Amino acid sequence: MVEKTTEDDQHQQASAGEKHKTEAETPDPKRTKVESETSADQGKENDKENDKREESNTHQTKNKEPEESKSEVKSENGTTGRAKADKGKDAPASILEKGIIYFFIRGRVDVDKPEEVDDIARSFIILRPIGHDAKLSKPPLADAGNTRILVLPKKVLPSSGRDRFLAFVDKTGASYDEIKGQFLAGADYETKTKGTRHTPAATPVGEGVYAITSTGRESHLAYMLTIPQELGEVQKDLGLKEQGSFIISTKNPEYPAPASARLPQAPEYPKKMHEEFHEYRWIPTRPHHLDYANTQILMIGESSGIKKALGVEDDGGKQANKEEPLEEMEELEEQDLKRMQQLSGDDSASIYADLKAHAEDYPKLQTTF
Repeated sequence: MVEKTTEDDQHQQASAGEKHKTEAETPDPKRTKVESETSADQGKENDKENDKREESNTHQTKNKEPEESKSEVKSENGTTGRAKADKGKDAPASILEKGIIYFFIRGRVDVDKPEEVDDIARSFIILRPIGHDAKLSKPPLADAGNTRILVLPKKVLPSSGRDRFLAFVDKTGASYDEIKGQFLAGADYETKTKGTRHTPAATPVGEGVYAITSTGRESHLAYMLTIPQELGEVQKDLGLKEQGSFIISTKNPEYPAPASARLPQAPEYPKKMHEEFHEYRWIPTRPHHLDYANTQILMIGESSGIKKALGVEDDGGKQANKEEPLEEMEELEEQDLKRMQQLSGDDSASIYADLKAHAEDYPKLQTTF
């Protein structure tokens, strides 16, 4: 069901940097198909189909997701991950990008403290990439001006394969000053009919570490929460976990989105990036896709948590170096915990200090409705 946009909502989006009026719904499965886990029978069928395609030297149909080539894909910070097509088998998980992740919510107009999910206007994911070999030692992180803000119109996170929610990139290359001035802060405005209205400030609900990984045919966004150390009611209702993961795919802007999830402007991709899509509607997300405003990302929940994203499924020991991505994430989480503990104050103060903002100017981390 499409959420109606009121005058207040329109002003709220404009004043708080939320430029798009869209309530994302699950794409029509007849028109969009994102590959998930396949059975052995499906894998065999895919083998036959691939052989036929090779013989005829033709492309896959537009509605099928492409298999990855053997070429390396580089993220903005120079990290690499090799994605191999192996006739239906997943490649060893590789980390394409890692960094700090923040989860925020913003209440509806005049609702400073939401009392239920329906009181939330939007939820957000903030990604702050770090170098592949970077260590989280001295807080706070230096401002690299490479922070991204993703909007979740559905407000909650997908929790299983049945949940397929569209998100979009609202801002890229953001500095801490831009985050404070254009995202965190609330605002007051005047209306002709209701007088002064208030757009609430963004409220933190979690902080941790993340990794964008590739398992060959799929990309994943995996995270481990550092704050809060114990999940509250808000975190659980939003679908946040101590450790979680999503399959993520990037939408080809050449194909129209569902009417309820259509953005007013398409992402301005360079020619080289348009070529990545070939004729496919969806391709596995790569970090550089998130460097363009209005990029639409399909997020599919993974009920198994981070296991697949970090390549730790029970495969009888056949997968070489399968513990490396998990160990790297666990080490990053431990570094982040020590780093955040060095920042003064409670959880809220630590998050704002990490973003170089004054905690007293913004709402405290919310754990209860």
